[in-house]
Amino acid sequence: MKENIKFLGVSMHPWTMQETIEEIAHRLDEGVFTQHVVVNVAKLVNSQNDNFLRESIDSCHIINIDGTGVVWGGRLVGHDIPERVAGIDMFFELLSLASRRLEPVYLLGAQPEIIKETVEKLRITFPELKIAGWHHGYFWDDEAAMAEEIMRSGATMLFVAISTPKKELFITRWRDKLGVKFAMGVGGTFDIVSGKTKRAPKLMQNFGLEWFYRVLQEPRRMWKRYLFTNTKFMFLLIKEITGKIFK
Repeated sequence: MKENIKFLGVSMHPWTMQETIEEIAHRLDEGVFTQHVVVNVAKLVNSQNDNFLRESIDSCHIINIDGTGVVWGGRLVGHDIPERVAGIDMFFELLSLASRRLEPVYLLGAQPEIIKETVEKLRITFPELKIAGWHHGYFWDDEAAMAEEIMRSGATMLFVAISTPKKELFITRWRDKLGVKFAMGVGGTFDIVSGKTKRAPKLMQNFGLEWFYRVLQEPRRMWKRYLFTNTKFMFLLIKEITGKIFK
């Protein structure tokens, strides 16, 4: 597979979904711990001024490229990026892998009613899936106890649906105490699985407009976030392209 690339100062693996799944399966076979992360426009922008976030990304073993903007931007500056690997699609692929391999999973994050509904939906979608445990995302008064609960569950794969950078920092901080072989942050995935929010139609996904669809669903909460990150990303991309031209 291709070696990692560096775009706007952040390392990434320009791999396909299939290549990523095969590498994760190989690492599970070897018993090697894997921390996985996807990088989208917001995470890329925020990492420019957040050293802890950047370090937590760089410390991950597999860094997939999510977000059409990152794919297009990386290609514009000359990187060979075969496809976008969306975090939610990776989540479902990995649950399928876990079902086939009988790998117990732990689901962490979201509101109490959301995580409960997510578990119920996943048990229908993946009847063979072993869900070792789950917990909502409000445990910050005692992170050590949360890490111990995950370890005691016997789970080998952990999916954390908490906002950035909290999920990356939690996994990085406690990964030696979690007892799992694989850990991945999945952001707002549980909201979509539970039905609280809807994923953008395929056409909007293909044109990189999932962010706009989220703004339409939650305008008060999302418009400032995406206005800031998308504008800053365009500025950073222009600066990167200009730097290469006049190098």
